[in-house]
Amino acid sequence: MIRILSATVERWPVAGAFIISRGAKTFVDVVVCTVEEDGLIGRGEGTAIYYEGESAQGCAAAINAYAGPLDRLALLETMSRGAARNALDCALWDLEAKRVATPVWKLAGLARPAPLATAFTISLNDPDRMEADARAAAARHFSLLKCKLTGEGDRARIAAVRRGAPAARLIVDANESWHGLDIGAQAQALAELGVEMVEQPVQHGQESHLSGVRSPLPLCADESCHTRADLDRLGDFDAVNIKLDKAGGLTEALALAAEARARGFRIMVGCMLGTSLGIAPAALVAQGADWVDLDGALLLAKDQEGGLVLKNGLLHPGTLWGAGQ
Repeated sequence: MIRILSATVERWPVAGAFIISRGAKTFVDVVVCTVEEDGLIGRGEGTAIYYEGESAQGCAAAINAYAGPLDRLALLETMSRGAARNALDCALWDLEAKRVATPVWKLAGLARPAPLATAFTISLNDPDRMEADARAAAARHFSLLKCKLTGEGDRARIAAVRRGAPAARLIVDANESWHGLDIGAQAQALAELGVEMVEQPVQHGQESHLSGVRSPLPLCADESCHTRADLDRLGDFDAVNIKLDKAGGLTEALALAAEARARGFRIMVGCMLGTSLGIAPAALVAQGADWVDLDGALLLAKDQEGGLVLKNGLLHPGTLWGAGQ
């Protein structure tokens, strides 16, 4: 019989600082769930959705208090979406992969995972600093840069990033900061600098403000999209950003990706800050995505042993989770 052994909080330092329009982070607390069956161990990691009021400690408490069935499909009905369910769901996938000696990608009916060209985040800062950070990222062979914006001075920031990395593909994340601005005009100005997508321009719950907006760039829902239940109200978006912590696990994330594609949405797969234990499951969802943004572990000062490996800007599968993939 499967049992939950523990749910604990681990703190991992960020390399420098991770800065977005809502503030800066110098560390991330993650919840690690461990399950056991007949001596076999499965592990999963989640990062609390802080802008929804989650905390790592609260997620750990929710897992430790969970008394429902330890079955991935049952979790969708018995546990609320979020980082706690993500950590438990991924731990169950990991355990099953070990029990049947089959990698998770094969259990899920997916193709063998290939290396991924992930975006690298350029944190919100003054233009000179963002230019320098973009130049450094390009030197590390990142071909896609994701730039954090704030709604003020964004064109100057992107112009600086373009100077620092003239050959890179650029996407931007407004983190809800364009609410009240002329989104079409903002997007047009950035399109002229080679930006190819805008993530979450409006505040969650205010998606109606996109009605009638004519944007030259695809608009991607992040904070507005968590699970399949959200898709009905996202008709003014062109794409959705799937994150396992928002979806509440790999099980829902895979289902969300399939339904979103069927409805004509383009797919981005992203992540919160966290180690490769949390990023590895997302790398399976990211196979074939239009945009991949899985640099959460790359932004830390150190990572787990056996984590995803970065080579020439590409993320290669590791051995940490999912029976070696």
